[in-house]
Amino acid sequence: MGRLQGKVALVTGAGSGVGRATMRIFAAEGAKVTGVSRTQAALDETLAQVRAAGGAGTVVAADLATEAGAQTAFDACIAAWGRIDILVNAAGVGYSWMETSPGSMNAIHDTSLAKWNEVMAINLTSCFLMSKLAVNRMRDQGGGGAIVHVASISGFQGLGTAHTYCAAKGGMINLTRAMCVAYATDGIRTNCVAPGFIDTPMVASVLNLFDDPAMADRLTPMRRPGTPEEMAYGCLYLASDEASYTNGSILVIDGGTTARQ
Repeated sequence: MGRLQGKVALVTGAGSGVGRATMRIFAAEGAKVTGVSRTQAALDETLAQVRAAGGAGTVVAADLATEAGAQTAFDACIAAWGRIDILVNAAGVGYSWMETSPGSMNAIHDTSLAKWNEVMAINLTSCFLMSKLAVNRMRDQGGGGAIVHVASISGFQGLGTAHTYCAAKGGMINLTRAMCVAYATDGIRTNCVAPGFIDTPMVASVLNLFDDPAMADRLTPMRRPGTPEEMAYGCLYLASDEASYTNGSILVIDGGTTARQ
């Protein structure tokens, strides 16, 4: 307990999955946390969990794929706490998005420009916009900070579908390295978590693959999906002072999926 005592964190994608678990765990570790998502009702559920555990938090609904939405979210954090020390970019869409937006998770030959722009905006542009705001504020206020991008192992391994998603996550991974190089002397560390198959709404439609023991073994040596909390604890390490010499790193948390590929 207390690994983030006195810190202020902004967590995107806090309405569910990894973002929700991260907000909850960061608050339990002493941080004051602002959670952001597009859906107010989901954020209210997250905030209730945070407060029930004795944590301090606020939430704001915003579309982070737009400059106005990103600014609204960032301003809400500063208004609540007066500064920002940690940014976790966990907002994004995955396989489940194709139920809302058919064609968004197709292979490149069957992806329209509109779907490409849509997924890129939600997954990568939001990361860019929030990171830009955080870097500028961290440099102005002094004292450095920690930025954690939540990407995916799909950012560095090929898939037969979801090509826009793969490209966006690959962009997050190399943005991590570039930001590390650019802002290390400002005391701003940028790192990345690359999850494998995680039991979240984002991939709920394909989690039944683990019901088949043979397929489960093919997917990961641990033969089960990871949990949002297991990803959030990776974010916690990278955001904490324990990771003071960890910069530009890609922390793979995938149960061993990529170890044998």
